[in-house]
Amino acid sequence: MPVRIRDMGIDDCEAVATVRVRGWQHAYAGLMPSSYLDAMSIEEDAAKRRAFLAKGSRRVTNVVAERDGEVVGWGCCGPSRDEDATAGMCELYTIYVLPEQISTGVGQALMAELTERATADGFPEMRLWVLKENDRARSFYEKAGFTPDGAEEPFEVDGVAVPEVRYARALTV
Repeated sequence: MPVRIRDMGIDDCEAVATVRVRGWQHAYAGLMPSSYLDAMSIEEDAAKRRAFLAKGSRRVTNVVAERDGEVVGWGCCGPSRDEDATAGMCELYTIYVLPEQISTGVGQALMAELTERATADGFPEMRLWVLKENDRARSFYEKAGFTPDGAEEPFEVDGVAVPEVRYARALTV
């Protein structure tokens, strides 16, 4: 079935929270403490998404992927939060898909939409952070044209170090 990408709305918060929580629990199993992953709450995550969308940030692009009317993926991007970023740099904040949708084209469709929108918004470059040990995600990003740029940062979850590496990709205008 084809994937449809559209803007995320307030009514999507529960579905997006489900995608995010299940996505984290699947993608980070063995990379982060299971106590942290098991404690994640769809309800709490949905409430955070609703509060964020209610603020009305026009600088952050949030999109969902639908298949047969069901939200099966979510992604967002916006201005880079890195200290060394210039005003024109974009950051891919996240792409998550339901575990059963991995390798079905949903992630690729989200990536294509987000990079297209960032390019249309005039961003010359997109960056992202990924867990250093997340080989699946790193391979996905490399296939999408991203390369490590040498930056690393510490990240800690429940007292466990899970370092991240930064990837970057030029966007064509």
